[in-house]
Amino acid sequence: MDLEEADLSSLFATGYKFPEPFKVKADDGITDLYGVLYKPYDFDSTKLYPLIEYVYPGPQTEAVNKTFSTGMDHTDRLAQLGFIVITVGNRGGHPNRSKWYHTYSYGNLRDYGLADKKAAAEQIANRYPFIDREKIGINGHSGGGFMSAAAMFVYPDFFKVAVSESGNHDNNIYNRNWSERHHGVQEKISAKGDTTFAYSIEKNSEIAKNLKGHLLLVTGDIDNNVHPAGTIRVANALIKANKRFDFILLPGQRHGFGLDSEYFFWRMGEYFTEYLLGDSRRADVDIMEINREIPKTR
Repeated sequence: MDLEEADLSSLFATGYKFPEPFKVKADDGITDLYGVLYKPYDFDSTKLYPLIEYVYPGPQTEAVNKTFSTGMDHTDRLAQLGFIVITVGNRGGHPNRSKWYHTYSYGNLRDYGLADKKAAAEQIANRYPFIDREKIGINGHSGGGFMSAAAMFVYPDFFKVAVSESGNHDNNIYNRNWSERHHGVQEKISAKGDTTFAYSIEKNSEIAKNLKGHLLLVTGDIDNNVHPAGTIRVANALIKANKRFDFILLPGQRHGFGLDSEYFFWRMGEYFTEYLLGDSRRADVDIMEINREIPKTR
């Protein structure tokens, strides 16, 4: 029986529109991948829109929203600046699909999902004539920050702009209970028969020299999940390779950026707007969309 029905009339009255589900093939041309596509609420099919892919590689989950939540509104809002935004799964993602699908990352914890993210973006760009396939951006948080930066280094001619947030760019210094579980360890037996275990995971700093596009790195300085050193090591590698890039350190903020989350959103939006839309209108130093003042009561 129907026990309850949500009244979304007030939500839709604001102009809100739900994202559109889609299905594409993984890079192997066989495996089905599922995602959702966000459009600007004033979408015009005669216009050409840059594509931004919001990513999270897993392997313990996938960041494909299937429900409405005010806590997950950055993807919706980013589209309103004039972009088509997609989120899609990848092989090595959610464990509920299959053992093979989930453990695809084993032994390749850096690059395992990148080919599928690129393949998905290509298929969506080819499917819809209103997408500009020459302007592809990517962003993500935590594992997605790690993945978005890696995408710029592995496919530097495809992904043109990235905003990388709180990325675990070096999983050798990330939580071993996560890294070892999803990457695996190598068993070594010495001539004396002694057994030791070791693991070494490829890191973003090793390929940072491949950067061609625009990259913004962001981290909180007291991140309580992914140590800021991961991001700093990528910055150091970029400097050593004589690369231009951008860096934001959020003082006193942990993994989710806390009270600075809104500030970060507008800096991210401006970054994509400047380098994908060619709009760099930032004459006023103040971000007027943010009001930190507490309203006075009468």
